[in-house]
Amino acid sequence: MRPQRKLWITAAVATATVAGVLTVQGLEDTSGQGGDPVDAKAEPVETDVHRAALKRSGDGRSASLGQRKTDPFSMLGVTWTDPDTKVEGTIEVRTRAAASGAWTSWVPVDTEAESRNESGQRAGLRGASEPRWVGASDGVEVRVAAADSARAGLPEGLRLDMIDPGEGAGDRASVNTAGGPVKDKTAGSQAAGAGSSADRAAADVSASDGHNEDTSRADEDMVTTALTAMEPVAFSVDGEAEGQVSTEGPSTPVAEPSTPAVPSEATPSTLEPTPAQSSPSAPAPGTSEPGSSSPSPSSDPSTAPTSTPTSPVSPSQTASPTPSVPSSPGTPTSSGPTTPQAPTSTAPKPPITSRVGWQADESLSNEGPEYNPDVKAVFVHHTAQTSNYSCVDSAKIMRGLHTYHVQSEGWKDLGYNFVVDKCGTVFEGRKGGTDLPVLGAHTYGFNRESAGIAVIGSYDTAAAPSAALTSVARVAAWKLGQYQADPNGTVKLKAGANGGNFNGVTFTSGSLYTFDRISGHRDGFNTICPGGQLYGQLPTIRGYAGGTVGGLAIKSVAGAGKSGSTYYAKDAVTVAWTATTPSAFVKGYELLVDGRAVATASGTASSAKATLPVGTRKVQVRATHISGRTTVTSAASVTVEKTVPTFSTKPKLALRGGTVNTAAVPVTLSWKAADTAALKEVRLTAPTAKTYGPTTTSASHTAKSGSATTWAMTAHDQAGNTASASVSGTPVILQETSAKKTGTWSAKSSSSYLGGKSSSSSAKNASLTWTFTGRSAALVVSRAATSGQMDVFVDGRLAKTVDLKSSTTKYRDAIWTQSWSSSTKHTVKIVVKGTSGRPAITTDGLVYLK
Repeated sequence: MRPQRKLWITAAVATATVAGVLTVQGLEDTSGQGGDPVDAKAEPVETDVHRAALKRSGDGRSASLGQRKTDPFSMLGVTWTDPDTKVEGTIEVRTRAAASGAWTSWVPVDTEAESRNESGQRAGLRGASEPRWVGASDGVEVRVAAADSARAGLPEGLRLDMIDPGEGAGDRASVNTAGGPVKDKTAGSQAAGAGSSADRAAADVSASDGHNEDTSRADEDMVTTALTAMEPVAFSVDGEAEGQVSTEGPSTPVAEPSTPAVPSEATPSTLEPTPAQSSPSAPAPGTSEPGSSSPSPSSDPSTAPTSTPTSPVSPSQTASPTPSVPSSPGTPTSSGPTTPQAPTSTAPKPPITSRVGWQADESLSNEGPEYNPDVKAVFVHHTAQTSNYSCVDSAKIMRGLHTYHVQSEGWKDLGYNFVVDKCGTVFEGRKGGTDLPVLGAHTYGFNRESAGIAVIGSYDTAAAPSAALTSVARVAAWKLGQYQADPNGTVKLKAGANGGNFNGVTFTSGSLYTFDRISGHRDGFNTICPGGQLYGQLPTIRGYAGGTVGGLAIKSVAGAGKSGSTYYAKDAVTVAWTATTPSAFVKGYELLVDGRAVATASGTASSAKATLPVGTRKVQVRATHISGRTTVTSAASVTVEKTVPTFSTKPKLALRGGTVNTAAVPVTLSWKAADTAALKEVRLTAPTAKTYGPTTTSASHTAKSGSATTWAMTAHDQAGNTASASVSGTPVILQETSAKKTGTWSAKSSSSYLGGKSSSSSAKNASLTWTFTGRSAALVVSRAATSGQMDVFVDGRLAKTVDLKSSTTKYRDAIWTQSWSSSTKHTVKIVVKGTSGRPAITTDGLVYLK
């Protein structure tokens, strides 16, 4: 087909050259309004359509195309002669991956597409299925079956159209307009190999987009343009030799376009579509889903919203196009009507990949765009019937959709105003200027007052990615903001044709019906589009586009401690927050102290700093949405104070019970700290590091005997104020040999004893006496099941009778301790009790702390 196409391209170039408008299509996005820079060197990519007729059975209830090799293609769909008929049944295809040669399993092709326009038949229209992206393929097989309930069987002229989107220089570059790098991990084509066939077969079957070419010409000021039918001159039928698939183009060239229609300054009623001559088939009743706002009729047109869009420019006002919309093939020249002005939006324009960017072949149609008076609502769709694609192929999918809509269905251009891929890249759809109210073909009966945004993928059972939701919301906020429309609001739209929607609401042409400003395709047409999952995500999209900043909360206050619900700080703090609304929809943040803004931050920020005066302060964060709505967090109480903590009980050391070693004598460190506001913790910084809670007042440690050790501590309050204190001590071990003895004692030797030796006695009243100067003392003994008792005297007075009996043998056990407030001279004397049956005791010395 490519050699034959040159004739059509030449004709298009000739026509466009006469008008002087060939080279600048898509450049409206090079302004400083958020559009992507356009590569002036990007060339249009020529696409191909390979067509093959399906063989219809004798009874007309089935049709097929046998398995065959084909020229390369990546998208396909089934069309038929009469656009007023439907395939009441199923269409299934299987394809062969060009890279691996593996055949996929059978996958469905959606049959719900609506090919009629609102005001009658457009020459060359064909009935059509929804196009399906299948990835790079070189073989196909098709089967079509009428449903049992289909009385008329299958429509005439069934034909398979296979789209080759061509290879473009920019196909490998994806732009994530949702913010951040593209993170696409989904295999996007059959080139992934046969192993992906099961996944692709299991992909959701989306309902048709039902995009509907609108050729209403109600106003005499609107000049119509005609499209000559583009029928193939030959088809490949089942039974032809393998590879004999027709790639023939239209048998007659497209008529040279007349000047396209643009809005005039006539009354709005002249811009409404004329009711269609025939009504669509009765819609099947559906179930209203959560979050839907089923349209309701209004018999009084005066109740419609009165928001005033920027007035379109009439032919009498200016003789040349505005800078915001450069001319393109088929766009009016300086001698004809002009395009409307682009209104300023309340929301920023997102980055948009222009038609030049995705390398649209503008020679496919010479017809120029038409314009609505404004955009009252946005309808969300899904398209391409699979989410199993790579975002690097999104430009190819765009060229495939464009080619299918124009060459297979007979439309003037791509039906959607905007298309978004799952990575968040926004693509310009129908030509005419992204910042203008271009008349699209996406929601039958309601194209005249709306814009259509389609998400590439199938979202009936799988939710759309957050990047896609963000981009859809950004486009919707921007387009509706051009006409001062609240994305969270509702609006009355006039039906341009009789019809019905998925929820069973019937539309009468000329009547008004209430819609959400951001609605799903199923709200205006009887289709499951945009899929149950994406439809359920519309409240999120509305919230992003026009709500307040959601999920706003203070996350932390750095530079402050928290006790209960109150933060404590010395002065400077850094307040951090979180929000669930993407930053693209946040105009900015403010840090409030006692209701007054003390710091501001951008919409991408998540923290701000402030220095607070002494006292208890109420701290909040206020977020401003691009819609102008504000959200304020709950108040955080921050007490600013500079009073340091105190040690009401200075740190003290005392010996404690436990096993004694020369390198590790058991000690207890005790203290008591307090604060006038809120004590946070007490930290031991030497000889080791430990942190204790505000209510802890003692801790067990060990100290090396014979070495002086300083125990340093710091008390911290929640505000960050500190106080320090310390205590020093030296554990000293006195062997039993240094004691004064009375009675009979025997020496024992073992490595288990302190110093390798101990003293033992069974003689009643035998004694050992130690004299020392210190502030704490501990008796060290050996214990067993046969050990007896002893009396302990301190400074001549009986302090305690101690039983050494133990079910397990213990060595070097500090069995008794006593401490004093200061270091003074003391004597400790032990006397054998002479316990009946177990009189013996064994002592290993005495430890004191000086």
